[in-house]
Amino acid sequence: MLFLLYGPDEFMRSEVLHALKAQLPPDLADLNTSTLDGRKLKLDALATACEAMPFLVDKRIVVVSDALKHTKAGKERDELIAYLLRVPAGCDLIFVENDDVDKRGALFNQLKKIAEVREFLPREGADLMRWLNERAKQLGVKLEPAAAQRLIDYVGPASRGLINELNKLASYVGRGGRITAAEVDLLVQDDQEQNLFTFIDELSAKRGGAALRSVRQLLDDGQAAPYVLFMVARQVRILLGVRGLAERRIKPDAIAAELGQKPFVVRKALDQVRNFGSGELEGLHDRLLALDHAIKTGRIQSEVALELFVAEATLRGEFRSQDSEVCAGATRLKQEALCDTQSRSSTPLYPDHGNAGRG
Repeated sequence: MLFLLYGPDEFMRSEVLHALKAQLPPDLADLNTSTLDGRKLKLDALATACEAMPFLVDKRIVVVSDALKHTKAGKERDELIAYLLRVPAGCDLIFVENDDVDKRGALFNQLKKIAEVREFLPREGADLMRWLNERAKQLGVKLEPAAAQRLIDYVGPASRGLINELNKLASYVGRGGRITAAEVDLLVQDDQEQNLFTFIDELSAKRGGAALRSVRQLLDDGQAAPYVLFMVARQVRILLGVRGLAERRIKPDAIAAELGQKPFVVRKALDQVRNFGSGELEGLHDRLLALDHAIKTGRIQSEVALELFVAEATLRGEFRSQDSEVCAGATRLKQEALCDTQSRSSTPLYPDHGNAGRG
């Protein structure tokens, strides 16, 4: 059987992959599992792995990572697509994609027809709360609704970060214990939010190199590029909301209540909005909308979009010596994006979003 596992929720992808591998007895798993690097995949190596006889079990498992992004159009891709129809019944072939997937690609569309395809997106709203409560029950603890919401506020919807913090909280209260908002405030460090604050500070000061390093820190912390873009857009919307209410002379605590934000988030936002010129936040928001559309239509990779956003946002003002890293890469990134657009679609990557709505 064939599988394709992709999407930004790395934790859920890894859990499903683990469950598929767990079909093999632990003492025979290594002998009946092959892992191939899709970035340099050769058909003969794939066929050898898939067609090897299972040892003392009824199936083998072959895992191929990141093949879709790195398999270019041509004879080798066409031969790979044809081979997928000949994979032996005694082999589970699992494609796992850690990066964005071009849903218009020939390999993706072939897998969509013949494989079990699962996309792993971050949970939201009530679904995320239910999932957290189920995980808490598995750990033998009770998670109060206010604590669950506080945990999401601190960590965001990324499953890996939530699970790490929930495990820490469960260890603290002990089996049968109750996790309240007080425990979350005590034990959970809001590193992600602080990194976002730092990034916005660097962005407003036009310190491109520092802003780029802040973004890379978020990525190094395990956040997927589409999620980082989502959080940056969310922060820009918060700044727009805070500025609008502050201009009406509403007090910070009332702004926090109106926007559903923590008071310290609003206080920090009030400091930050002063650093942006007239119309600049709106421009950033419109640019993020355009990049989000380009990513979703497969015209630009999310990490390239993220770095391109930093370059454009920080190079609008005067060039600064400390921005050499961004200056050197800005032209390259824009050229990559434009070339990618021209090769994939006649729709421009830089549409006019001057009248785009803001949510």
